[in-house]
Amino acid sequence: MNASPTPRKFAILAGVSYLVIFFAAIYANFVVLEALLNDPLDTVNNHHMSVRLGILAFLLTVVFDVVVAWALYQMYKEHHLSGLSAYFRLMHAVIMGVAIYVLPEVLISDSSEQILALVNRFNIIWLIGLFFFGIHLILLGRILGKPKVIAVFLAIAGVMYMIDTIAHFVQPNYNDHADIFLAVVAVCSIVGELSFTIWLLIKGGKNVAPAKK
Repeated sequence: MNASPTPRKFAILAGVSYLVIFFAAIYANFVVLEALLNDPLDTVNNHHMSVRLGILAFLLTVVFDVVVAWALYQMYKEHHLSGLSAYFRLMHAVIMGVAIYVLPEVLISDSSEQILALVNRFNIIWLIGLFFFGIHLILLGRILGKPKVIAVFLAIAGVMYMIDTIAHFVQPNYNDHADIFLAVVAVCSIVGELSFTIWLLIKGGKNVAPAKK
């Protein structure tokens, strides 16, 4: 009979999945979405395949978000917050999936205004999902505990995701401070999630007791 997967194996699975999310999200956001925002019609008309690949990349982030949620739950299932944390990450994945549903319409759009409106709709729905993702990161920081620095940055990143989403909806002059919000969220997220990913791949699960049968 095969032995049950260990916390270490779940940690590696979560770490590898996180890497896929990082690379897919970087391409989808900073190559495809930025191009659509800067030159909507030219991107749709002359870089059709790039847009399609960007949509696929976003789909991959959703798939591997679910894998990460499941792997972390299995890794920390003895912790009383593990299930709740996984549910909030899954909520983010579901909402992200709804947001992606909007993007294929840009491929049949014939005006810059229409394309920008669709991208804006995608971003708004995604922002709502990031609010729940922020809660997940706060809970994950509590579950992780150690290394303390990583746990703290995960929690701070979670708080900033939530604040950024709230600010989008309640601050009429949000755009005046958007760069500051983006910088703080990006730094905290990169430091927290990337360091967590590296930790998962190198040391994750080694000091976690296997779940009781």
